[in-house]
Amino acid sequence: MKLTLRVWRQKGPEDEGRMVEYQLDDVSPDMSFLEMLDVLNERLILEGEDPIAFDHDCREGICGMCSLVINGTPHGPEKATTTCQLHMRKFKDGEVIDIEPWRAQAFPVIKDLVVDRSAFDRIIEAGGYISAPTGSAPDAHAVPVPKPDADRAFEAAECIGCGACVAACPNGSAMLFTAAKVTHLGLLPQGQPERYDRVVKMVEAHDEAGFGGCTVTGECTVACPKGIPLDTITRLNRDYLAATAGRKKKS
Repeated sequence: MKLTLRVWRQKGPEDEGRMVEYQLDDVSPDMSFLEMLDVLNERLILEGEDPIAFDHDCREGICGMCSLVINGTPHGPEKATTTCQLHMRKFKDGEVIDIEPWRAQAFPVIKDLVVDRSAFDRIIEAGGYISAPTGSAPDAHAVPVPKPDADRAFEAAECIGCGACVAACPNGSAMLFTAAKVTHLGLLPQGQPERYDRVVKMVEAHDEAGFGGCTVTGECTVACPKGIPLDTITRLNRDYLAATAGRKKKS
């Protein structure tokens, strides 16, 4: 395939970015999207130009590093997949493809297509842990967990922290990410001691990072490559209301 790529180029956080057009020939439909960018970068390096900076790691749809808005859609046109698992067969010969970084106040651009997602780390640091002692793995069924709770906790734990929910949200909210982390631990017996402190601290960290408020538009769940459901936010809201009501009663 022959493709026209319009890629966001930005030398640094303080520089003004712009879209730069590249022509790429002989693109195999079997290439992944990131492999296609590798081919372009190899050419740019041989031509003495600065390669395009983009995040990547495992390239197996697990790490959450790949973070590209492709033709206006986080992770591209294929639903329930990450950019690294997107293949060029989803595009047509001669197509024009726009490639941009995540757009959110809390995700400032570092260079080109790379954004700073350390705001997610600060949300996790605020409450994404339990006080149960660690060590060797417990025996199976040592801590009974109802299967519906185990299933929901596992579903929430699938969140890979890629940030597609933020990129898709018109408010730039990370509430789906935060809700997934709160729900994962809040459903398990080991997570109960910090349950209500956790939700308050993580929501506070979310707001302090500069993420927008959630208005439950649902765009986040559409973009999520792991299919985190919208009702995880409902659960977060329920726990948050219970936690803050309890605080008011105590005061």
